[in-house]
Amino acid sequence: MDEGRRQLLLRGARIAGLAALAQAGAFPTRAARNGSGAYPFSLGLASGSPLPDSVILWTRILHDPLNASAMPPVAFSVRWEVAEDEAFRQIVSRGAATAAPELAHSVHVDVKGLQPARWYFYRFMLGDAVSPVGRTRTAPAAGDQPGRLKLAAASCQHWEFGYYSAHRHIAAAEPDLVAFLGDYIYEWGRYSLQHPARAVRRDESFTLADYRARYAQYKSDPDLQACHQAAPWIVTWDDHEVANDYNPMQDELLSAGFPQRRAAAYQAYYEHQPVRLAFTPGMGEVRMYQRYDWGRLARFHVLDTRQYRSPHACQVRGRGGSSSVYRRACAALADPRRTMLGEAQEAWLAEGLKGSRAQWNILAQQTLMAQSSQVAIDGDGGGRFWTDGWDGYAANRARLLEALQTSRAPNPLVLSGDVHTFYAAELARDATRPPSSDNPLVATEFCGTSVTSSSRPQSRTAQYVAMNPHIKFGRSDRRGFMLLDITPERSTMLFQGLENVREKDSGIETLASFEVAGGRPGVNRSGA
Repeated sequence: MDEGRRQLLLRGARIAGLAALAQAGAFPTRAARNGSGAYPFSLGLASGSPLPDSVILWTRILHDPLNASAMPPVAFSVRWEVAEDEAFRQIVSRGAATAAPELAHSVHVDVKGLQPARWYFYRFMLGDAVSPVGRTRTAPAAGDQPGRLKLAAASCQHWEFGYYSAHRHIAAAEPDLVAFLGDYIYEWGRYSLQHPARAVRRDESFTLADYRARYAQYKSDPDLQACHQAAPWIVTWDDHEVANDYNPMQDELLSAGFPQRRAAAYQAYYEHQPVRLAFTPGMGEVRMYQRYDWGRLARFHVLDTRQYRSPHACQVRGRGGSSSVYRRACAALADPRRTMLGEAQEAWLAEGLKGSRAQWNILAQQTLMAQSSQVAIDGDGGGRFWTDGWDGYAANRARLLEALQTSRAPNPLVLSGDVHTFYAAELARDATRPPSSDNPLVATEFCGTSVTSSSRPQSRTAQYVAMNPHIKFGRSDRRGFMLLDITPERSTMLFQGLENVREKDSGIETLASFEVAGGRPGVNRSGA
């Protein structure tokens, strides 16, 4: 299609879309910013997947987060701008993108031709309505060695269990990058724009319309919007973006239509995240694992531990999902064929580690990798383990740790979420035994607590730490996030805990800090 024809179609789509909005009583005007009309950017905006010369920009045209059916089924031409300054006097790139009803009027723009290691400002426009201004940045050039990277990492933000104060504090920390490690939404809860005083299990999501409404609900939160506006994100998913503890073949309910449910959830995820993906509606598989380099300082290996995994070991008859099993009573735990990542992703990770020249190799993934027995382990290899985590896929974990050792990838750090607990752990070549002279450390793991989702009592977590010697620290009584400061010489981790997740204006404090020196894996507590 020639450029003249393309511009004509874009102009026609814009005119038709604005006419349809006006007819529906939803014409966006400047007055909408003052509450006197419908505002099309009710879900804010976001950026992510940064490369040295490119970043993905996202928004969704929706004037009422809980009433998507009021949107006319036509495409809109949404204008966008990227500038070097917040006042947009020095615009470096601009264009128009189509917000199609087939993708919930979402917009993904791959802005190319940007300068490396540079902060930019961006915004969207539809008619007279202008979105908030977002701040984003590109990654450093491939051969550059940045002096510092400030990374925030978060996960597990169930709407029902508190306010998103953690996101307000992440934005205030002004990170260079945010890594979200899964459970961006949860599949159930009352559709409301207010965080409730208590959780009520209802309105479970099954259809594309259900999942779209759930994302709209979550993205309506002003603190989450502010966090997206503050910095680019790299994201991966876990289970609750679809259903609790699902595997590729089934959910907990053993739903007959699970493949359709999963496809709907995957599409809704794409429609609401600033991801660098080639997506077509109805896709049953989405390549989520990706690699991002931050110059020569850090390489991010972003994993997908959900989509390609083997079914859970020793499942309870009559239902899907996970359970806790004794190792001696579940031979499947030791099956070498079992995988968490799938053969292709395992090979991709091994290749990326082997070829890495980055000073730090960061595995951004979903759940605790360190062994975590729920009972004391005797000398005969006992223990009781949760089958949804890496303990349920011990053979794959062993292969991954072997790849970390044999690749000689510099300074591996594993970042985890999912279990709603701050953990600091040491990963030895054999994860089932404590580190020793014949079982060397190969990586350091930091696992973050949840943004809101509830956890076990701290007394129980203290027992877990005592029973698993490679876990050096554990706190499950606070919600929050991780803040990691990376330099060529060392990485410093702060566990940031909210005072009270049920208070919208909750303060925050550093619960613990750790330092990992380059070339010396291990958990070293530092003063905070």
